[in-house]
Amino acid sequence: MPSPADLAQLAPDSASVHGHALFDTAIGTCGIAWGPGGIVAVQLPEVDAAATRARLLRGLPAPCADFADPPPTVRNAIEGIQALLTGQRRDLCEVPLDMAGVSPFHQQVYAIARAIPPGSTRTYGDVAEQLGSKGLSRAVGQALGLNPFAPVVPCHRVLAAGARPVGSPLVAGRSPNCACWRLKVRAWVAHCPYSGSPGCSNS
Repeated sequence: MPSPADLAQLAPDSASVHGHALFDTAIGTCGIAWGPGGIVAVQLPEVDAAATRARLLRGLPAPCADFADPPPTVRNAIEGIQALLTGQRRDLCEVPLDMAGVSPFHQQVYAIARAIPPGSTRTYGDVAEQLGSKGLSRAVGQALGLNPFAPVVPCHRVLAAGARPVGSPLVAGRSPNCACWRLKVRAWVAHCPYSGSPGCSNS
């Protein structure tokens, strides 16, 4: 199985308007795809680089299927993601996202999620209320479950009522150790309101 460094050798010499790349992070190999309008997808680590690439490219336009040298804005996004995944507090709001294929409702949910400061969390109900009705909580959860931009759109900062992480990855056929689930649990542990847990306060 080729490493991300080996795969990078397949890239052309100059940056491309469309394409994708794999890159190393503190939690494993991630992927990113882009087009003229910005980032079209980000993929957190799967079981290996090939699986990460396959999931990244699922449903994306054909031009994104080629390995390519990332343009400056994408290189900046990669650096920001790498920093975030080492534990640095980065909001990544400067990363341009191409949401042409995203429904208007999901775009609203993702915009609210991106506005959550690093180190903070919100509940699905909080996001739903910002959209006009707490009854939209389930729809918010579904939108975040389909988030194609994690962690640039930080769905790991949006938790269930009581600040507990929900949405077991087993429902989606993934391991409980999948990257998005680990990020969500990390956010909960750092900010949960229950005494007796690591990172929790009694205030």
